[in-house]
Amino acid sequence: MRIIAVKTLKSYWEKYPDAQAALFAWYEEVCEADWSSPNEMKEQFRSASVITGKRVVYNIHGNSYRLLVDIEFKFKIVFIVWFGTHKDYDKLDAKTVKYVKAN
Repeated sequence: MRIIAVKTLKSYWEKYPDAQAALFAWYEEVCEADWSSPNEMKEQFRSASVITGKRVVYNIHGNSYRLLVDIEFKFKIVFIVWFGTHKDYDKLDAKTVKYVKAN
């Protein structure tokens, strides 16, 4: 799978340094993956939650953080949408939140 954008992941682990190793491990696993459906992704990441047909949330660093992505299975692309604490995740609507590019 191809991840868009790695720069975004790096900015997250700079903001949350204790999540760096877990985010990097997630990144490496996903880069090696070749999923064609949410079911295939769930075989690898059983604790991930499929929000919609392409929106998925991952538990990161012992469920201290949440990583929200959109996956275009047909094109093998994973778009990073949002990352933050579990507490902050509980305050947002995971189905509608959109990626906002920081300056």
